[in-house]
Amino acid sequence: MQLLYSKLVDPSEYDMDGISSPEINVRISRFADFEEIGTIRAQEDWRKYVGPVEPYYRGGLGPKYNFMAIAVPECLPERLEIISYANEFAFLYDDMVDNVSKEEGDKLNDQLMAAFQEAATTGKITQALTGKRYVQAQMLLEMMAIDKPRALVAMKAWAEFAELASGREHFTDFASLDQYIPYRILDVGEMFWFGMLTFGMGLTIKEEEIEECRLLSRDAYIIFGLQNDLYSWDKEVAAAEKIGQKHVVNAVYVIMKEHGVGVDDAKQICRRVILEHEAKYIKTLREVEKRTDLSHDLKRFVEALQYSSTGNVLWSILCPRYHADVDFNERQYYRMNHGAVSVPPNHDYGLKTIFEPPAPVAPAEPTAPAAPATTPLASQPVEVKASA
Repeated sequence: MQLLYSKLVDPSEYDMDGISSPEINVRISRFADFEEIGTIRAQEDWRKYVGPVEPYYRGGLGPKYNFMAIAVPECLPERLEIISYANEFAFLYDDMVDNVSKEEGDKLNDQLMAAFQEAATTGKITQALTGKRYVQAQMLLEMMAIDKPRALVAMKAWAEFAELASGREHFTDFASLDQYIPYRILDVGEMFWFGMLTFGMGLTIKEEEIEECRLLSRDAYIIFGLQNDLYSWDKEVAAAEKIGQKHVVNAVYVIMKEHGVGVDDAKQICRRVILEHEAKYIKTLREVEKRTDLSHDLKRFVEALQYSSTGNVLWSILCPRYHADVDFNERQYYRMNHGAVSVPPNHDYGLKTIFEPPAPVAPAEPTAPAAPATTPLASQPVEVKASA
């Protein structure tokens, strides 16, 4: 896989907590600061159009590593801000759904799905009845200004995620891990992540390749879901208690119930299952690298998931979202208080990286022309009116 937009993070900079093979590395975008701008813009727009952001809210930012910069390190520079904006919108929305009844959650998901379905089929979102729909419309406009075909693919994928997952089974008490994992693949955001990766990296997965793509990616998504469950356990227990739910839709809880063990033992079993599926994914990855029957973009997609895996682990270990004792850094607080673009981007977070000689540039498959980066959403024309 040709690596043009990222740097290899020196392993002395991090500890992967024993759940990531040294065979796959951590990389960080050379344009990491665009994520911070997009993430904080999303929070600003949520406050403006949707409602307050809770003081304790924690999304994709971390004091050392922000999520998208290490989960999609090969994102095209001009696209990192908007996929980070989209990802933060997803975090904000996820927290909203986690704290309401099933009926209200299904209603919210139906609204989200309808807007993205309209976007995917018509290229616009009209008749905004809520602030969320207004933000969705503006997000669509910014993505289409960069790459309309892939923006519409991302909207279709997000609509499928809202229809089939997005917490719709958070009130189901799964009896076993075998029963839980197929749902977890969907709920970890299989289709949402498909949309973010293909748009962010400028990839096209042909319709006839979709099922093959899903098959080759299956173990990677199991890894992501169980990694998330392991580190989000405390957060999800608190969310379940808040709404009076006796069970937790989390692999740790499912393992406790299935095997009759306590939290610590369940977490150890979860770790073993993660490593088993990681070994399967690495085997698939090595096979994909040698295959000649797969398209260039499908191979890049499957290969890119290795960095989504290591990025997800490292971010989960260190992020404020899953650790109440971890806080944002001074630069992030300054941006939150003075505006997303109040600090000029410099992309240098002082991390120790490893020099890599530049690789020969292979001819790239054609992509849609890119628009200038960091275009504020507020400057985009929009057909809809917002009501918070």
